[in-house]
Amino acid sequence: ELEQKNINLLAGDHLTPEFMKLNPQHTIPVLDDDGTIITESHAIMIYLVTKYGKDDTLYPKDPVQQARVNAALHFESGVLFARMRFIFERILFYGKSDIPENRVEYVQKSYRLLEDTLKDDFVAGSKMTIADFSCISTISSIMGVVPLEQSEHPRIYEWIDRLKQLPYYEEANGGGGTDLGKFVLAKKEENAKA
Repeated sequence: ELEQKNINLLAGDHLTPEFMKLNPQHTIPVLDDDGTIITESHAIMIYLVTKYGKDDTLYPKDPVQQARVNAALHFESGVLFARMRFIFERILFYGKSDIPENRVEYVQKSYRLLEDTLKDDFVAGSKMTIADFSCISTISSIMGVVPLEQSEHPRIYEWIDRLKQLPYYEEANGGGGTDLGKFVLAKKEENAKA
């Protein structure tokens, strides 16, 4: 049974002594699995599918397939998420109301890289893996702030549509990513009025 606790970063929930005991790096997410503490979303996903998965579909044991998944996870954290963070942090934590053009261009370049990567139905090949879960969470968050043009990125839109067909998509990702993008835009407007 999963018990989810929401952590409000803007309120500093991640800086409380209780949270710092779980994760001294004070980052989210954190998983407490009966006393086993795992931090960082990729590590959490790998842990969960390795420990509880019915098979290795989401995180293959085959070294070549696993390397492709790992490469896609690194692409998500090192390119997609990093470029989103460069925009979101300045608005959420530093009170900025502008998005420098070079940061928009970096995000647009990451869209092109993802578009070029999607040679198959999913980011790491022909089957869905945890890399898709990771990439969709970032893409659905940033595309509300830096528009993703369907005409320029048809494979990304087809991939998003495939993932939206999953019965658990809305619960797992549906509103969260979209809501984060809307929140950042609202905060940007609020900062402009300050």
